[in-house]
Amino acid sequence: DDALRFAEVISRLVQSRGPDIGAHQIEARIGLANEALGFELAGGQRRAIEDALRSQVMVVTGGPGTGKTTLIQGLLAALTPDGLDVALAAPTGRAARRLTESTGVEASTLHRLLEVDPFTRSFQRDRTRPIEADPVIVDECSMLDISIAKSLADALAPDCRLVLVGDVDQLPSVGPGAVLHDLITSQKLCVTRLDEIHRQASQSSIVRNAHLILAGQPPESDLRDSGGDFFMIPRVAPTEVIETVVQVVQDRLPSRYGFDPLRDIQVLVPTHRGSLGTETLNEALMQALVSDSSPARFGFRVGEKVIQLRNNYDLEIFNGDVGHVRQLLDDGLMVQFGQRTLTIPADQLGDLKRAYAITVHKSQGSEYPAVVLVLHGQHHLMLQQNLIYTALTRARRFCVIVGDPVAVQRAVGRQQAGRRQTLLKHLMLEEIEL
Repeated sequence: DDALRFAEVISRLVQSRGPDIGAHQIEARIGLANEALGFELAGGQRRAIEDALRSQVMVVTGGPGTGKTTLIQGLLAALTPDGLDVALAAPTGRAARRLTESTGVEASTLHRLLEVDPFTRSFQRDRTRPIEADPVIVDECSMLDISIAKSLADALAPDCRLVLVGDVDQLPSVGPGAVLHDLITSQKLCVTRLDEIHRQASQSSIVRNAHLILAGQPPESDLRDSGGDFFMIPRVAPTEVIETVVQVVQDRLPSRYGFDPLRDIQVLVPTHRGSLGTETLNEALMQALVSDSSPARFGFRVGEKVIQLRNNYDLEIFNGDVGHVRQLLDDGLMVQFGQRTLTIPADQLGDLKRAYAITVHKSQGSEYPAVVLVLHGQHHLMLQQNLIYTALTRARRFCVIVGDPVAVQRAVGRQQAGRRQTLLKHLMLEEIEL
């Protein structure tokens, strides 16, 4: 059983505790972190460095603006002064790229770290051939399902230090389990909660409203022409919602804020189906943003925004990667994903679909310059606090909610909807005796 094996490995690591480190050494390591960052760490970030130096396994959790990325940069300096090989990883390709960009250290997907075999889909790193790195730092751990968590644990060397970083208030993993939540609530390993919103982040209405949502309070729209970064546009009739979304993406955000409709703006929706699902919105946005006169092949036109639906280990594109069609070929498409332009053969195009609008679940691990979130009563089964919170925190510079204010209120007020029943917390309580 995956949960049992994961609990066993984490228990062993926690109980091993690692070598004792004195106060003088801790101060020296924190000094290295301060030097690398260019300022002195304080509060929760400093405590997190101390905890990481004393613990074999630790969890760091915190919301937007609390400095998780800064902390990872500090951890890299404090934990690797002796030239140790660090492994930096995240569950998805998008999250790994973000981690590389923010730290300057090459990060990989967990599948690549574990050396997945593209033919058998099995991992070549395991207990007989562990990962040759110490420490292992994994970001975006709210996305960890129990299967990949168990495979990661199996591949850790016996004396490896493990740091898991994530926002426990986001949506849980698409796959089974609630790994980050269960590790934290078991209270059986070192957990640092970052709860101080740093000065620059505190000026953002996106950050402020994300924390209001977690407190069960409705978000507050900035005033028009205030220079704010969060707005709500009330619309109830589905046809009016669609019309407004198209206007916002095609005209308002580009003209007022300079956002590119295809490159910078991402529409997020709770569901695929229905008159306000991704399928309907993608059709409306495609018609608005792509010329009808341009030729189509395999159902796509040049310039279309697309998303990969499954991991493709041969081409190294992964579930959730967003790209743009650059050229139509006789036997496929040329699609640009980030800095790479790839030829996608015709027999693999079934793994691509339009991505002007995607589900909030699909957006996990990504950030976008601007997010347009659609919420409506017809999404009622999906309206919950962690969904609206996750969507809001995908926005880096701007967020607008278009839809029914009643649906927004309903989402904010549903805190425990769909809480998963899992075994990991109980197994942790049995396995670890501190």
